[in-house]
Amino acid sequence: MSRRHAHALAPGVSLRCFGEYVASDEHDFHQVVLGLDGAMEMSVDGVGQRVDSRHAWLIPAGARHEYAGIGENRHLVLDLPATTLAVPERLFARAAVLTLDERTASLVRDVARSTEQASNRFAWGAAVRLTSALVGASGLAAPVAGLDFPRIDRWLRARLSEPLRVADLAAHCGFGVRRFHQLFDDAFGTTPHRYLQRLRLDTSLTLLPDPRNTLTEIALSVGFGDQSAFTHAFTRRFGVAPGQWRAMTAH
Repeated sequence: MSRRHAHALAPGVSLRCFGEYVASDEHDFHQVVLGLDGAMEMSVDGVGQRVDSRHAWLIPAGARHEYAGIGENRHLVLDLPATTLAVPERLFARAAVLTLDERTASLVRDVARSTEQASNRFAWGAAVRLTSALVGASGLAAPVAGLDFPRIDRWLRARLSEPLRVADLAAHCGFGVRRFHQLFDDAFGTTPHRYLQRLRLDTSLTLLPDPRNTLTEIALSVGFGDQSAFTHAFTRRFGVAPGQWRAMTAH
């Protein structure tokens, strides 16, 4: 069975069981298929690999893929429009199979346990947690002339509360500033400052559900000078103020 999905406007996180018949699919958003229980066979652009609790497929937008479940199975599927979250563009440059470590596999199980009661707001936060883990666990080698994008992503995430000094990051990677900007745009699909801004707002989504975190504390922890600046940037990106997002998430 072949079908084409409509464009997804926000991250989607869902639990799915796949039948034993062979189906095919193609969509205009990226997708990650993560195993939970049982397994399935999947082929992307002619390359086959079983998906189970230790293996996941990264499927770029537009990639034709065929799949069939093996007996009883359950999978967590993450749908990602290309510019929804702070994800290095090169992560989806080609289809790839990831081997998940225990920490990432545990996160997948944790997200799956909460998914049945998931709202759109939950999907955003869950997608942030999953993509962060996948970038760190991807093990995808950067081209010789390119950047080690998982390493840079980790470097930025560890310094969200600090001002970004591109010259320092460029030197850390062994490049001059101009060349670094070119390579960064190639790997991440945007500038360092814009990517960091998206990372900051993505991370705030994982902090908002905990009422012990005040909005001011969240703002400072992800690198905004005050709550007002955070609220302005958050509202511009997500369409509602962080306090409203927190209230909607709580229900």
